Amino acid sequence: MRDLILVMIIFGSVPWILMRPHIGVLVYFWVSYMSPHRLSWGFAYNMPFAQVITVATILAIIFSKEKKRIPMSPVVAVWIIFLLWISLTTLFAEFPELANEQFIKVMKVQLLIFITMMVINTKERIIQLVWVIFLSIGFYGIKGGIFGILTAGSYRIWGPGGSFIEDNNELALALLVIFPLIFFLRSVSTNKWVKRGLMASAPLIAVSVVASYSRGAFLAGLCMVVFLGLKSKRKVMVGVLLAISVVMLGVFMPQQWHERMGTVQEFEQDESALGRIDSWMFAVDIASDRPLGAGMGMWGKSALFSQYDAREGAKARAAHSIYFGVLGEHGWIGLLLYLSVLVLAWRTCSWNIKNAKGIEELAWVDTLSRMIQVSFVAFCSGGTFLNQQYFDLSWHLIALTALMHAIVKKTLEEKGIPAASQYNSANVTRY
Repeated sequence: MRDLILVMIIFGSVPWILMRPHIGVLVYFWVSYMSPHRLSWGFAYNMPFAQVITVATILAIIFSKEKKRIPMSPVVAVWIIFLLWISLTTLFAEFPELANEQFIKVMKVQLLIFITMMVINTKERIIQLVWVIFLSIGFYGIKGGIFGILTAGSYRIWGPGGSFIEDNNELALALLVIFPLIFFLRSVSTNKWVKRGLMASAPLIAVSVVASYSRGAFLAGLCMVVFLGLKSKRKVMVGVLLAISVVMLGVFMPQQWHERMGTVQEFEQDESALGRIDSWMFAVDIASDRPLGAGMGMWGKSALFSQYDAREGAKARAAHSIYFGVLGEHGWIGLLLYLSVLVLAWRTCSWNIKNAKGIEELAWVDTLSRMIQVSFVAFCSGGTFLNQQYFDLSWHLIALTALMHAIVKKTLEEKGIPAASQYNSANVTRY
């Protein structure tokens, strides 16, 4: 029954997609983030829904008469350069077949993100996209939170199989990234029940993050909570509530959870932590020896790992870090470009906040930009321990900053208000 319903929804949306390309983007990322086909048990489980939606969306883009253009800004320009760079590193990858396979996957995601920037170009569409992102990933947070409460946190929370958030660590990071969006969606919602539902989802998502038993997410969550308190207009009240929530969650979780979190302080004896350090040092050696890195698909290859680590018992592992992952695959230049994209996205948010201040019709930009910065804190801190550098969600956040930048710039021009300098240092510190 689930399979039939899902097929009806997906294929039933195709006519609407052909008439309105932005619907295709919304449906595609619903399928991408939520992986609803993984909740079925029959023929729909492995159906290529994403490909069907992609083809329909591209056809709609070609024949649509809507004005379509990518909102160029410094962050988008450096982003494009980064993609050109990883194209170059793929040509000279150590494992060409694996690199090409991964490259195609990454570029498919990037193509849809750039299509997003072409058609999700109004306030209404941006809010719709934020809803899709939140509900698609938040579904597993709410579901996992209920399960965590019923089982007193005795079991780990996992994501849908075969997705970017299948692993408990990856799901926890994604939930942390979307958590701040609750406050934005609440601010733009007018229905009191929607507002109440959003606030009710917050503790359930928090329980899911904690019940994932992810140590990286635990540390990232602490960073995010502190920054969320700082970004709030009611800092003392929010800070007290968040502190109480953290304490209550800690008391609620069983002894086995406390024991696992306690290993954060004992990384010298923890095999997993030491393995991460081995991988990071491996990435540094690779980048120092090969200006283009070793290309995607290099991780876990014992033959390559043994060239740079002759210690007995050393094992080839995954990067377990967005930073060292990019460094090993694309070299120091690749890492510099990747970090530049993140920094410019942050500064674009700051520019949006500064220039939207005091303009009523841009109040939503102010709030969303602030919450995206909180999401960046969660992603950049949690990403230290996870190789999620190609995850759609992080790039969507960057795309949203560029889209809001274009909207703010256009609004200021229409009102004849001079915009603050894009690179004024005050933009980074004033909110």
